[in-house]
Amino acid sequence: MQLQRIEETKNVSCTVTVISVVSTVLCVMMVLCFLFCIWLKKKRKSQHSESLSNELFLKVSYQWPLKATGGFSSVNLIGVGSYSSVYKGILDEEDETSVVAVKVLNLQHRGASKRFMTECKALRNVRHRNLVKVITSCSSVDFHGNDFKALVYEFRPNGSLERWLNLDPGTENGQNIEIQSLNVLQRVNITIDVACALEYLHHHCQTPIVHCDLKPSNVLLDDDMVAHVGDFGVARFLQLVLDPKQSNSVGIKGTIGYVAPGM
Repeated sequence: MQLQRIEETKNVSCTVTVISVVSTVLCVMMVLCFLFCIWLKKKRKSQHSESLSNELFLKVSYQWPLKATGGFSSVNLIGVGSYSSVYKGILDEEDETSVVAVKVLNLQHRGASKRFMTECKALRNVRHRNLVKVITSCSSVDFHGNDFKALVYEFRPNGSLERWLNLDPGTENGQNIEIQSLNVLQRVNITIDVACALEYLHHHCQTPIVHCDLKPSNVLLDDDMVAHVGDFGVARFLQLVLDPKQSNSVGIKGTIGYVAPGM
């Protein structure tokens, strides 16, 4: 009788052990399945984001910006900087809304290629009403076999904030552009627009971005005098700035006389 009870106890113990092992295995499998589903979801999201980026930055040939700007005609030149020249371009002569700004990098200037890559990286994943909108990029060679790099943006007809602050009329297609003094409300709205752009870059990007060269010439105004921050050639990505290994290479960037907020 006692032996039978011992045998029954052993059987019960074995059954409990088996159930415990099976339960543990099932729990582990459920956790693994859950983690796999999360990984698969992130991978699909990443692939989708990458496909959108590739679609946004569909590279075009040298002929495309060449034709749009009339052979980079001086008549269409709307701005010149140390690293680039900006031209007004027309994609379709029959469509008045197909006006773009083509920023051509001066690759003879040291660091121009790096600025091009930095700006592409910065603009690839940012979307905000107060940031310049890039349409496409061009990394090709010209008819002489020289490297050619350019970025194509939406055209902002009211030009830069610097022109308005300095009351510089400028010219476009040989015609004078009338510039009036900004009133108080316009100045406040432009300030708010720029602040919103910086707040987005610093706190709401997938990787926080520090502009590093914020100045009136890099703030463009559209038809409704809404401000759009542009020129991310010397932008820094916050995860790199905070990396101790990169601390020795981080310094003041941008134009002398201006220090970017956050630096």
